[in-house]
Parts: sequence; structure tokens; C-alpha cells
Amino acid sequence: MSVMIHFGLAPDQRPQAAVLYWQAFGAKLGRVMGPRARALEFIERVISEDHVLSALDGEGNLIGVIGYRTRSGSFVGGDKSDLRAVYGRFGALWRGLCLAILSRDEDARAMIVDGLAVTTKWRGAGIGAALVESLCDEAKRRGFREVRLDVVGENLRARALYERLGFKVATRRHSRLTALIFDFETSFVMVRKL
Repeated sequence: MSVMIHFGLAPDQRPQAAVLYWQAFGAKLGRVMGPRARALEFIERVISEDHVLSALDGEGNLIGVIGYRTRSGSFVGGDKSDLRAVYGRFGALWRGLCLAILSRDEDARAMIVDGLAVTTKWRGAGIGAALVESLCDEAKRRGFREVRLDVVGENLRARALYERLGFKVATRRHSRLTALIFDFETSFVMVRKL
């Protein structure tokens, strides 16, 4: 098993990265970003190729990504004009309001995980852990003091992975609004000091 992790994403890998992202977060974002075809169009449109680490198999196929967010940008961001281009004026308005609920303040000390996704075939093979470790190395190299992420309370598998990799729960959040819109009520902010 030969896997290579490198900085960035090739332009021709954008569609694959969008599918990976949607597979990982579609259940949470589906009510707001769906239907699937539109969500993929939006994600592919806004992906930042320089805010991601990619995992490739021995044949060069994309098998995993870990996006990140700093003050200079994010892996999957976009703005009102991107929402309007994909969803139209009204669709962009209500989706923008819903997505604003998920936004968090940026912290200059932290590199923030903006999505970790691994293809189904490669799950359980250590790809997620390798991507997280590589991102922590990159964050440290850039002078960040910590890596931060949000994990949905019901996602016990992800939380266990992050705890094994040295992340600690910093904050627990409850929101009936996220339960209503995104189908999760509890989330944890987890931090790994570098």
C-alpha cells in the first residue's frame, strides 16, 4: 500500500474533492446545500486548491483530503456571489443565513480544520490519521500554536480518532437551531497544542 500526502490539490482533482467533501458532510449540510448536484457544483466552484492536503494512492488517485482555514482563506468557503451563481438570488439568501450559523471566529494562533474526508475504500487504513498529522506538521511549520476543529457530538468515531491524535475537548456547544437546520444539537471544539 503506497500512499503519498502532499500540499495542495491539482485543478483536475476538484470534482473528486467535492464528492469526497459531500460524502463526509452531506448528511449535515444536505437540508441547506442540497440537492446533491447543486451542492457539488457549489463546492467545486469554491474549493481553494491551496488550503488542503491531499492523499493519493500509488496510481495518483485522490483518496483523501484535509482542508484547513486560516485568516488568509479556507478550503471550502465562497461568498454571496458564489451562492447566487449556483442557487439563485432567493436560494442564496436563505442558504447564506443558515450557513452563517456555522461560522466561527478566526483565531490567529490556530489553523482550523475545514473538512477531513477519506474515500470509503480507504477508511480504516490510517489515511485520516496521516492527513491530520501532516496538517499539524504544516501548521507548526507555519508558526501556528494549535490546530482546532469542530466535531458533531454524534460522530463518536471521529471524536475517538481526534482524541487518539492528541486533541482535547475545549468547548461543548448546544444549539437547538443547528438541530433544526442541520440535524445536530451538540458539537465539540477540539484543540491540539503544537
